[in-house]
Amino acid sequence: MKPTHYTRRDMLRTGAALAISPAIVSVAQAAETEAPAKGPVVGISTLGFGSYSNRQLAQELAAEGFHTIQLFLNQSDSQYWMYNGRTDVSALTPERCKEIANEYRSAGIAIHSIGVYTNLIHPDPAERAANLDYFEAMMRIGENMDVRVFITEAGHHDVEGSVPYHFQTDAWNQMVETAKELARRAEAHNATVLLEPYFMSFFASAKRLRVFIEEVASSRVRALLDPANLLELNDLDEMFTQLGPYIDCVHAKDRKLHVDRGVPAGQGDIDYPKFVALAAKHAPKAPLVLEYVGPNDYRQARDILQKAISSPAVLET
Repeated sequence: MKPTHYTRRDMLRTGAALAISPAIVSVAQAAETEAPAKGPVVGISTLGFGSYSNRQLAQELAAEGFHTIQLFLNQSDSQYWMYNGRTDVSALTPERCKEIANEYRSAGIAIHSIGVYTNLIHPDPAERAANLDYFEAMMRIGENMDVRVFITEAGHHDVEGSVPYHFQTDAWNQMVETAKELARRAEAHNATVLLEPYFMSFFASAKRLRVFIEEVASSRVRALLDPANLLELNDLDEMFTQLGPYIDCVHAKDRKLHVDRGVPAGQGDIDYPKFVALAAKHAPKAPLVLEYVGPNDYRQARDILQKAISSPAVLET
């Protein structure tokens, strides 16, 4: 089968769900039994199911034994997603939020987190303020869904200069202050924000994200590690060593070296057994959320991940 390729922005429009085996313990199951999970929790982003209603998606995932999602408001009856910007979410009343969440929970699916991915690094103070307000609106939506974890990057913005905007001194200082404000708002909503690094953006390496989190110095700001996003600059061991204490979620996809396009699991250069073993060692409570797959290739990616989970390297962790 010809592999599907995605750019960074394509991923955030076309990432699809992944079926998993009932043998893999889910967040919802672990919470209900209050017993420790016996293996990695596996989840998937809902972003690629734009043609599905929330009910249809919940039913399909449940039928495949899937129990954990990372929710993007991109379904046919909840089209509010916009990468690196914001949308009008005023129609998402508390009642509507509860309806959406109940579609999944009634099917036995836990909502681990909500994807926001607005632009926090924009140089215009008015734009940053509007995006912070949008992020807070998403926190209110999460409250109404009983979801308290939110995912984002710093955002993207290009300006002229000899030094790329993401690496200018003023951009760093501005982002620290923006993240501190975001942390204050997260505190007010009992929320946690997970920052995702990517080698072509502000959080360009595991070390840079670690140093940033430590400078912000808030328990409300932590990390989502996507090894495929850092493969060009960091080895797997370095990623987990740098970010291990801060990782609350892990994205599982793949990437070829020296390219900027992500691919489904098993189609790139990540050593998946080693990746899963390091996740189990350094962030055992963080779910593995699968990305970059579609209806035609999710089974192949699922099999790659399940094979890695059952490998000796992981079983011995």
